[in-house]
Amino acid sequence: MKRERLTLFDTTLRDGAQTTGVDFSLDDKRHIAAMLDDLGIDYVEGGYPGANPMDTEFFKTKPTKNARFAAFGMTKRAGRSAGNDPGVAGLLEAEADTIVFVAKTWDYHVRVALGCTLDENLDSIADSIKFVRNRGREAILDCEHFFDGFKANPAYALQCAQTAHESGARWIVLCDTNGGTLPHEIEAIVGEVAKHVPGSHLGIHTHNDTENAVANSLAAVRAGARHVQGTLNGLGERCGNANLVSLIPTLLLKSEYSEKFEIGVTPEKLVHLAKISHTLDELLNRAPNRHAPYVGASAFATKAGIHASAVMKEPRTYEHVEPGSVGNTRRVLVSDQAGKSNILAELERLGVVVKKDDPRVNRLLEEVKEKEALGYAYEGADASFELLARKILGEVKDYFDIARFSVNVERRHNALGELVSVSEAIVKVVIDGEELLSAAEGNGPVNALDLALRKDLGKYQKHIADLVLLDYRVRVFHGGTDAVTRVLIEFGDAQGNRWSTVGVSANIIDASFQALTDAITYKLVKSGA
Repeated sequence: MKRERLTLFDTTLRDGAQTTGVDFSLDDKRHIAAMLDDLGIDYVEGGYPGANPMDTEFFKTKPTKNARFAAFGMTKRAGRSAGNDPGVAGLLEAEADTIVFVAKTWDYHVRVALGCTLDENLDSIADSIKFVRNRGREAILDCEHFFDGFKANPAYALQCAQTAHESGARWIVLCDTNGGTLPHEIEAIVGEVAKHVPGSHLGIHTHNDTENAVANSLAAVRAGARHVQGTLNGLGERCGNANLVSLIPTLLLKSEYSEKFEIGVTPEKLVHLAKISHTLDELLNRAPNRHAPYVGASAFATKAGIHASAVMKEPRTYEHVEPGSVGNTRRVLVSDQAGKSNILAELERLGVVVKKDDPRVNRLLEEVKEKEALGYAYEGADASFELLARKILGEVKDYFDIARFSVNVERRHNALGELVSVSEAIVKVVIDGEELLSAAEGNGPVNALDLALRKDLGKYQKHIADLVLLDYRVRVFHGGTDAVTRVLIEFGDAQGNRWSTVGVSANIIDASFQALTDAITYKLVKSGA
């Protein structure tokens, strides 16, 4: 039987950015968009062009190669035409394939929030969609507060959806904006709407205020919706949005959906899901949720006892899917076999050739365990893991040694009489017995250290000339004045390569310096120095 196509729409960069405590940089947005594009997401919504300088800059260049890039904004204001609305004009100026309009579909909101008549709101929907369609852009309508609106005035909510469809909207997305609708209500209402608007044009957008966003999305698919919106890791205002990291594997691995539908994410791409989820958490400088479905560190973990014995004999006894299918691993705490398998798989992915029975693999496994106990985490620091592995395998030479380093932070008045903080670093490097001493000033102690370390690396200087420090993140463990600090640093080079390294210490400067030296050593290894 021919399967129907479900389209996946990610709004991490727009709705997810409204999460309390989340503040994406421009580089973050580009990185996330690229991950989503590579995963196989059909639409990536970038934000609201013109809302702030960063989003305006983001929309100057399309960041996706395969996914449709979407710009979000409101329908034209009542009392003026779409062609004379600055908001609509701003959307058309954006380098986007698709324009997503949001419109009120709850009559109460139309009167109170917009202050216009119900007919004027319908005119805004129709005029806005027709206007961008006539200019060659695809249009989507997000029907805000649709389910609350349908309960209050089903005829009007339905009229809004029908108006969008008749005006040429590719998708009419029914939004549970307040997040209070339950799965049985979602299924019934979507089913009713599907009698008037074809399911091939219906979408669902849910919020997680009752912990039902994923269930509500699946209920909408069962009722006829063929377009699903959500965010990575369920980011979103208040309690978040439907979590695509949970929805995607469910749609792909559960027979009720996989036998009826196909999505843009392939099984080959699904194995990267855990890494994508954890990478987002690292970008946000927060610890991944260990208990997250599918991708959490505990999602396939079993403690000692009868469960562990059973899962070792037959994994299906306590696993609903194969862990590797989503990029996760089985963790049986009484055995290191799963850990060894994970090490071997990661080495293969990184191109490090080693035989399964090589005793050095067990040494690496033990070393990783010891370092993880100290606070190291290699999920977001592939370069540090690869260096650790290659050192144990004897494949990394001692390019340089650090004889000593020092950092001084001084607060003083500058020539203008302004009170400023100045950081100075001194690094003594030893290369082939020759001592090289470098000093530098920076915006902070880590910046000063980075500049001093890379100022003079002797015969290796040419290999690190194009290095750029892209990101610096700190996490603190065991809070208090004696806390242990983990530092993750991301570097890039002129070829577009990016890599991350990790350092751990009770001293944040020492942890940072570990990550810096790893990053430079990794670059030297990769350049064949």
